[in-house]
Amino acid sequence: MRLCSFSVDLDEIACYSAIHGFAAESDCHAVFDVALGRILEFAARNALPLTLFVVARDLKREQNVTILRRAVNLGHEIGNHSLDHLYDLSRREPAVQTLQVVEASRLIKNHLGVAPTGFRAPGYTVSDSLIAVLREAGFNYDSSVFPCPAYYAAKAASLLGMRLGGRVSKSVLDTPSVLRASVVPYRTGAPYWVRGTGMLELPIQVVGPLRLPFIGTALTLLGPSGAGLLTGGLARMPFVNLELHGIDFLEASEVPGPLRARQPDLRIPLTRKLQVFETVLDLLRAQGRLATRLDDAARALAQSFQ
Repeated sequence: MRLCSFSVDLDEIACYSAIHGFAAESDCHAVFDVALGRILEFAARNALPLTLFVVARDLKREQNVTILRRAVNLGHEIGNHSLDHLYDLSRREPAVQTLQVVEASRLIKNHLGVAPTGFRAPGYTVSDSLIAVLREAGFNYDSSVFPCPAYYAAKAASLLGMRLGGRVSKSVLDTPSVLRASVVPYRTGAPYWVRGTGMLELPIQVVGPLRLPFIGTALTLLGPSGAGLLTGGLARMPFVNLELHGIDFLEASEVPGPLRARQPDLRIPLTRKLQVFETVLDLLRAQGRLATRLDDAARALAQSFQ
């Protein structure tokens, strides 16, 4: 049976402020206080096992720990999304990369009682040194590589626009060579975007020869019909890896003012977003796919490389 996985990056609102060059909204916890409850309800309603990628610094807040323990008890996977969500983590020295990865896993294990086996890099940006850190730390898989020309171009244009406008983003642009990476699971080589015998990589999903983005933001902007057409383009893919963000489950009134103008998907009603995600899930299941956590998918997919 072919597989599909839904994962959610639980980046708090402060992460989006950093992307757009705004002052950090450290007192806004809408992703954990509002979105995560909706995410778990969506999963329960659709019998959908999730992988939740956690930024470990957020475990300092007891309310966050409480709802994540609930997620664990419901059977969802907890993945490592680094300690502090440093957007330039891939460019930091190996000692910093090791601290950000290993300390995050330690905090997740101490607070939630589970040891993460999967990693997702902030901003989808990895490097050979970061992949080496993951292998040394004993991770089973990485799910960060996003070989999507449209996303790359939009990100480059956004960073340039902010720079010209006098704002500084914390986000960084990956090497364009990542656009040559495989669109299906592979073992990393040297460099990481080529095939080899290293870490199991589960790329962020793209569709068709144009490698169109198949992520939460793109799908909600397309609406149910457009998202359905895009899902149909995945019919022959051996594995579908849909990546969402906590902010995909929020509306404009639930986030600070400056972000509303910069995140167009926030203006889409929650009911429409949920309709999009349910449409996509129903179509993936109609393709004969079993929805599973990323760690379970990684174990199954790893067998094909043996």
